[in-house]
Amino acid sequence: MSRRRYVVAYDIRSPDRLRRVHDVVEAHGYMLQYSVYICDLSDVEKIGLKSQLRDQMNQTVDSVVLIDLGDPDRRGSECFEFIGSRTPLPSVGGATII
Repeated sequence: MSRRRYVVAYDIRSPDRLRRVHDVVEAHGYMLQYSVYICDLSDVEKIGLKSQLRDQMNQTVDSVVLIDLGDPDRRGSECFEFIGSRTPLPSVGGATII
C-alpha cells in the first residue's frame, strides 16, 4: 500500500470543535507545530481522515488544509527547512492505523 506525506493544518473557531479536530488529526499523524501535523496516508486513510474531520468541524467557519508533499522517501522529507528548533520528522512509513 503506497502512502503519501501530507501537511495537515487547521483553524477551528470553537474550543470544543478544536479539541475534537485535534484528536482526529493526532490519531493520523505527528505534531509538527500547534495545529500543524505530518500525516503519511494511503488513499483509503485520507478518505477516512477527511470524513472524520467533516463530522467534527463547522465547514462554514472552520478550515482544514491538506498539502500533498508526495512520497515520504523523497520530496516528503526533503522539502522541510527549519529555522530555530527543528522538529524531527516521522520516519518513512508513517503512522499505522488499525
